Amino acid sequence: MIKKEWMEVQSISKIAKQIYEIELQGDLVKEIKAPGQFVHVKVGNGFSPLLRRPISICDFDQEASTMKLLFRSEGKGTKLLSEVKKGSKIDVLGPLGNGFSLETLNEGDTALIVGGGIGVPPLYGLARRLVERGVNVVVVLGFATEEVVFYEDKFKELGDTIVTTVDGTYGEKGFVTDGIRKNDWHYDAIFACGPTQMLKALTSKYPDERGYLSLEERMGCGIGACFACVCRAEEGYRKVCSDGPVFPIGEVIL
Repeated sequence: MIKKEWMEVQSISKIAKQIYEIELQGDLVKEIKAPGQFVHVKVGNGFSPLLRRPISICDFDQEASTMKLLFRSEGKGTKLLSEVKKGSKIDVLGPLGNGFSLETLNEGDTALIVGGGIGVPPLYGLARRLVERGVNVVVVLGFATEEVVFYEDKFKELGDTIVTTVDGTYGEKGFVTDGIRKNDWHYDAIFACGPTQMLKALTSKYPDERGYLSLEERMGCGIGACFACVCRAEEGYRKVCSDGPVFPIGEVIL
């Protein structure tokens, strides 16, 4: 069930250049059904910015009613969000969208987790829950440069993890597809989130793979009413906010 709630800020910290981690507490967390869902956050107390900001849920603890969000501070709205203080309250709508299916793999199977930039956060909660189910994970994280790398150590606690950077300042130089090619892993399904060009390159190189993609799109309402985030599919169109943001590989046209 979708809820609108004023959630309390438990902590907020800067973890990389322009990247912030914020932990919120509230009953809304109990409604989260799967990793990969997102929330719509109202930033500021006035009419500007007018629209809420869609932010993926990085991880959540339903017993403690807490969830972590990671976001990049780059515009007016996210800059305001980066300035909130512990103990303050934020207007949050969610959980929204459809997340990743944990039933895709069985105990002993291996998942290839591929994240790019600010598409990395929802994959952490996914990887953690797959590991809890006895699924092995191997991870490739792609970033532009060293100063924006985050969560590498957290993923390494879950499985083999490599980092690629476009400029080669950290990890392996190149893109996530280069990282996959250089590491001859066996895996049973791919789970990916990141820029559209990354997802397009990934599915172009591995067109017959089983798995899921989480799309990043600008959104208006977040509940499927405004049609601002429509994308083409093999049959008709899909709304990223309500039909996604997670889709089986091959369902949407990138």
